[in-house]
Amino acid sequence: MTTSTADLWHHYGRARHVTDRAVSGDFRWNWDQSGGPGAEVLGDLAGAHVGDLGAGAARHAAHLAVHHRPGRVDAVDASPAQYAMATDLYGHLAPRLRLVRSDVVGHLHAHPDSYDVLYSVFGAVDFTEPRALLPAAVAALRPGGRLVFSTLGHYRNGAPAQPDVRHADIPARTPEGGATTMRRWVLQERVWTELLDEAGFTRISVRVLPGGAGARAADALLVSGFRSS
Repeated sequence: MTTSTADLWHHYGRARHVTDRAVSGDFRWNWDQSGGPGAEVLGDLAGAHVGDLGAGAARHAAHLAVHHRPGRVDAVDASPAQYAMATDLYGHLAPRLRLVRSDVVGHLHAHPDSYDVLYSVFGAVDFTEPRALLPAAVAALRPGGRLVFSTLGHYRNGAPAQPDVRHADIPARTPEGGATTMRRWVLQERVWTELLDEAGFTRISVRVLPGGAGARAADALLVSGFRSS
């Protein structure tokens, strides 16, 4: 007997999907998407092969495809619902934007030495065992390629990030609306640095993005590392 994993992202972003269908003119790394650094953190993307890990509805990927002249952006997400929304919103941007419904780790293993830039905006890096994802990412990058991701600097309730590689079970909903949980990794700066180093990244940096004020305020970490050339 085979079983399928419930799509815990089935409900996420549906309201916005109806009301906001434009390609954004902006790209932000901080939690509330209100300020801080933008796509310049990724470097010059002209002609580059870029991968968005856990792309959701592909809003960040669409921005890069339209405004930064990459060779191609692969927006990778395992959720059928998010893939369907991305296809509806931005399918017309092919072939510069390629929408990929796949487990991120599996996709990276299937494409070694393929990417110039990989990134995640509170995406797959937050929700995937990092000791599986980070080695897969470094192998999928070309020599000299970079990984950049933003992740929570602490839990949304204010509790501190974990001092070791440990996930938390956070609330989620099944497609039918039932209560369940999903795993999220909220780790200290030192832990992320050690994980990237162990995976084979070099020139690792971590920057704190303050959360500001308001109900959606949360500090974030902007983490980057390079595959050695």
